[in-house]
Amino acid sequence: MLLQSSRIPVILYGYERSPYNAKIRHILTLKDIPYRLVEVSATLPRPELSELLGIPYRRIPVLAIGNDVYCDTSLICYALERRFPASAGYGTIFPRGNKAKAHTGMIRAFAQSYERVLFPLGAALLPWQKFQPSFVKDREDFNSMHINRQAMVARQPCVESILSSNLALLEEQLLDGREWLFDTELPSLADISVYFIYSWIQLFWKKGLFDTEKFPKSLEWISRCAEFLEHKRAISAKTSNMPGDDAAKLIASSTYEPYDVVGFDEIEAKRLGMQAGRRVAIAPDDSGKKHPTLGKLVALNREEFVLEAKGSIGSVIRCHFPRLGFSIRDASYLQTKL
Repeated sequence: MLLQSSRIPVILYGYERSPYNAKIRHILTLKDIPYRLVEVSATLPRPELSELLGIPYRRIPVLAIGNDVYCDTSLICYALERRFPASAGYGTIFPRGNKAKAHTGMIRAFAQSYERVLFPLGAALLPWQKFQPSFVKDREDFNSMHINRQAMVARQPCVESILSSNLALLEEQLLDGREWLFDTELPSLADISVYFIYSWIQLFWKKGLFDTEKFPKSLEWISRCAEFLEHKRAISAKTSNMPGDDAAKLIASSTYEPYDVVGFDEIEAKRLGMQAGRRVAIAPDDSGKKHPTLGKLVALNREEFVLEAKGSIGSVIRCHFPRLGFSIRDASYLQTKL
């Protein structure tokens, strides 16, 4: 039986310097959802997930709502919006526009596409020459490619120029004096999806990118987002840290959302060559694809996959992945790679 959303524990797995972890913390703050935080390592291994829950998926963050564990921030955002709706007193990532109804579809499309453009550029500006070899090796595994640190640093002026062009687009969007990117009453998913990347870049890139004379509206908007979130955090429900062992036990003992909420789309399953109950492997199409999650396929629609996984905690965990950007295969393919 599904409990009321306010009684379902929400647990976030992440580490402090992860920009995507910051994104989801901003969303939780925006929606005023109380949660517990499990601090994990910035590099593998992460036994809190891979061993205890049976989820080797290596991107961060991962979010549990009861017994349902959601992977990838795009899916996490939509799960939080659906399971903690504005009608129940929570905030929303799709607020109404000042002159029209909420632009839900366009905000979703904008957030996903803009993140994919901006984040790799931000990552390219990191101080790669200062990182320990162990960290670089971990990120090589993550990206399935060799990282030439000298070449990365040499390319940074070009990357800064590309980001400057993107800031010019942001500036143009804000020229009419709107507070938020889609002229909404409050910040939306679109604002968070751009803000978390630029605020992250500001932490380590101190050169001429953020020019107040060239981009006054954009920098005002970044400050406005920061102030809004800081104010919300000050008045919202507090969070606290939680050990991985305790989190796994709480997740294992919690209720889960009925499978028929996602359902099983037979047409989509046939297109993918899948059947309910089949043991499958799901992994991202790009970064982190060397670490698939294995389990029994129990739900599938145009938005997401759901499989049952099991770790050393001994209980079945429902693990959710988005359809876009992820691939599903019969788990038997892994045997051919051994």
